[in-house]
Amino acid sequence: MSIPFKSAMDRLKANIRDVPDFPKKGIIFKDITPILSNGQLFRLAVTIFAERYQRKSVEKIVAIDARGFIFGGALAHYLGVGLAVVRKKGKLPYNSHQIDYDLEYGKGTLELHVDGVEKNQRIVIIDDLLATGGTAEAAAKLVEQCGGEIVEMAFLVELSFLKGRERLAKYPIFSAITY
Repeated sequence: MSIPFKSAMDRLKANIRDVPDFPKKGIIFKDITPILSNGQLFRLAVTIFAERYQRKSVEKIVAIDARGFIFGGALAHYLGVGLAVVRKKGKLPYNSHQIDYDLEYGKGTLELHVDGVEKNQRIVIIDDLLATGGTAEAAAKLVEQCGGEIVEMAFLVELSFLKGRERLAKYPIFSAITY
């Protein structure tokens, strides 16, 4: 199925809800749950990613905790490829690579199983939102520690004023919706 890109983006963007002062005063949170709760919109979002990657020889999707899991699982299923998850520290049960990184509101540690990505495996890293790029950069470094090749980083929403794309300049980036 091929969908008209601009009209699809307009439909999705119209269903992203602004939540003022969340998670703290002065922040306007871009809430994607209206898209997730509508089957047609959720399918549309996943289809946009699937059409982009179905002919790019992607071998695995790496999804970032937690909303990246939603799109990552659906995309991996659609493409018929495996899924690896990047989780917060202490959430994975097996030997893992770890990396400390800066969040918008503090510091954190992410992990990826040591066998989550194979050497030279073609990877798309996916998350719901690109803000400052710290989480995505940490996920990319974990994939590189495993020896994976990053085909692209994919986001439903990008907050361009936070300059995450600049931080991730060495990686190809796709954002469906940009604010």
